[in-house]
Amino acid sequence: MTVPAGLPAPRAESAAFELLHPRVRRWLWEQGWRELRQAQEAAVAPVLAGDRDVLIAAATATGKTEAAFLPICSSLAADPPSVPGFWAVYVSPLKALINDQHGRLDALCENLEIPVARWHGDVAAATKGRLAARPRGILLITPESLEALFVLRGPRMGLFAGALRYVVVDELHSFIGTERGAQLRSLLHRLDLAARRRVPRIGLSATLGDLGAAAEFLRPGGGDRVERVVSTADGQEVRLQLRGYVSRDPRENPGDSADPAAGPPCAGPEAAAEDGDAAPYGGHGGGAEPYGEAGAGGGEEASRDVRDIARHLFQTLRGGHHLVFANSRSAVEQYTDLLTRESEAARVPNEFVPHHGNLSKDIREHTEARLKDRSLPATAICTSTLEMGIDIGSVSSVAQIGAPPGVAALRQRLGRSGRRDAPAVLRLYVSEPAPYGGMNPADELRDQLVQTIATVDLLLERWYEPPPPGMPHLSTLTQQVLSLIAQHGGVTPAAAHRTLCAQGPFREVGPDTFAALLRDLAAARLIRQEPDGLLLHGEVGERIVNHHTFYAAFATPVEYRVTAGSRALGTLPVDQPVAEGSLLLFAGRRWRVLTVDPEARLIDVAPASGGRPPTFTGAGPEVHDRVRVRMREVYESPRVPAYLDAAARLLLDQGRAAYRRLGLGETPLLPYGKDTLLFPFRGDRIMTTLTLALAARGVDAARQGLSLLLAGTSPEQAKDHLTSLAEEGLPSSADLARHIPDKRHDKYDFALSVPLLTLSWTTRHLDLPATESFLATTFPT
Repeated sequence: MTVPAGLPAPRAESAAFELLHPRVRRWLWEQGWRELRQAQEAAVAPVLAGDRDVLIAAATATGKTEAAFLPICSSLAADPPSVPGFWAVYVSPLKALINDQHGRLDALCENLEIPVARWHGDVAAATKGRLAARPRGILLITPESLEALFVLRGPRMGLFAGALRYVVVDELHSFIGTERGAQLRSLLHRLDLAARRRVPRIGLSATLGDLGAAAEFLRPGGGDRVERVVSTADGQEVRLQLRGYVSRDPRENPGDSADPAAGPPCAGPEAAAEDGDAAPYGGHGGGAEPYGEAGAGGGEEASRDVRDIARHLFQTLRGGHHLVFANSRSAVEQYTDLLTRESEAARVPNEFVPHHGNLSKDIREHTEARLKDRSLPATAICTSTLEMGIDIGSVSSVAQIGAPPGVAALRQRLGRSGRRDAPAVLRLYVSEPAPYGGMNPADELRDQLVQTIATVDLLLERWYEPPPPGMPHLSTLTQQVLSLIAQHGGVTPAAAHRTLCAQGPFREVGPDTFAALLRDLAAARLIRQEPDGLLLHGEVGERIVNHHTFYAAFATPVEYRVTAGSRALGTLPVDQPVAEGSLLLFAGRRWRVLTVDPEARLIDVAPASGGRPPTFTGAGPEVHDRVRVRMREVYESPRVPAYLDAAARLLLDQGRAAYRRLGLGETPLLPYGKDTLLFPFRGDRIMTTLTLALAARGVDAARQGLSLLLAGTSPEQAKDHLTSLAEEGLPSSADLARHIPDKRHDKYDFALSVPLLTLSWTTRHLDLPATESFLATTFPT
């Protein structure tokens, strides 16, 4: 290894280090680097080659960004492009991540004379104008802003991409299987067309369960040729604990915890030393110790389990830097309020700040700045907005309230903790309902706790959810047709299909389906066709493309702005009406609504002493089939995970006892009054397919937690129906979809005819082969 003059000798030889540009090597030594990490060492040569796509998969905080940009910057410094255009494009799912990466890359590129620029919705128009007039260097951009470039500056896209050497996609896993991901793949293909060559793509991700599927996502039709750099350097110690709680009516006597079925409500921090309630995997967690309610101060709206969780968070996290992931924006507001009240009651500075997508940019950036500031402790209560790689410094621990949304999401969240050779600490909080007369068997199974255990088990086995197969993404294809017309001023049907489908990423869409889509778009006046065959925007399409919401592939709900005087707090969905005089929890504080202006869509608030969290729209995450199959294994296993606290162990015992008592190991059918409960222990797609298949046979079936409720059906009748389905086969997906009155889900579904809407809905929600396999195994003929 050649060391720049005057700098200390390296720890170990590195062939990759020698390949980097001398000024890049000097910068590394000046930053105190004495070796390259595993992913960086392995990525330098293939990225420097500049003739192939590279997928870099490594744990959070193992230097993925540098693995891509050290060789990219070396290549650009050694041979700067001589023609106009951006040299490299970095695409990120988050504006905040772009802002963070801009600072990191700017420090590296400053001495290399490589310009680094941002382009997203918060960047001034004048700055964008200067970049458009003289495109060069590295451009950091979101998919939506890249879409805007194609729409608004289509004739110049050839110039912008003329010097393009690399395209980097960060947080690749966040795009896979989504409409936004379909949009991104189309934009990357159109960049290749604008550059008139195949531009190497570099994909970065921390959580990839199926590298083959991820490589195919990065380069549709060429995934087998994508070089894969996989780091195994994530062997850090993981400390975790799952704490169990029982939901109780908030009006109950706070000191009444005698019911043994409830278990101890919480553990005090005095039971263990620093981080003592988070035991290493394979060790023992801290014990549980009940305590009273004094000090909650204003949290009377919350149920007791919520207050107990907030109390434990306050006592355990205060004084450090932490992330607390709640499963909804409403929960973020509720817990931030309770923790603020705890701080006020204890007469200590408040360290707890909110972060979610409906808060204003200023409030989100304030929270991010608090986390980065090492001089004062801070804990962010957040949704997935802080799940990805924004550099917020070293976080001591991560907490998850409620069952995690998925294995990959939990891995991403866990990766925010334990940086700089420290253990990764994860605290999980799960609440189950208290026993009650006539308790639903699904509640007796303590399914949220068991789902959390199953998720953690799969996490420790390094399994993550694969992308859903075969989705046509017709809504996003509609957007791309409109965008292509805007870019070129018109396009023929054949050219549009060749660009987007035959040679592009929408390969599930054949010529017949594409022709049907164009007919639907013409009927909805999104497009029109000239006598010479050229497709142009229709009356409705023109309005849509000229509106700023067009650039996002996902639907953006109509929202009210929330202000406190001249200060912007964020937005609330318009379908959740707020009355004047009502109390509201928002942005981590309590407010009284002063005025509501429907015309201006404006809510003005003032500080108040009480409030309730607003209700936000949005469906919960889909539970993968493998998670539910693992849940059954947890019920049938005698193993008690060492990371459960005493209350969680009791809840697990209760769930397993209910599983045995209900006989679910022998039969999935359970009599329930005049009805029957079916417990398939399979993923949401199979559950939905079963529900509709039973409906097709005249059985009124509805989801109830882990089960399907078959109304007015005995177990014998249910078995007959399910056996017949196993023998005769399931109805077609189109027949099943007839039982769904409104199949619109995505942004442009309003323009689709029933056949195409059915195709789009069924590929998203149904899994006929897996359901038929379940029926054949469980109800053999």
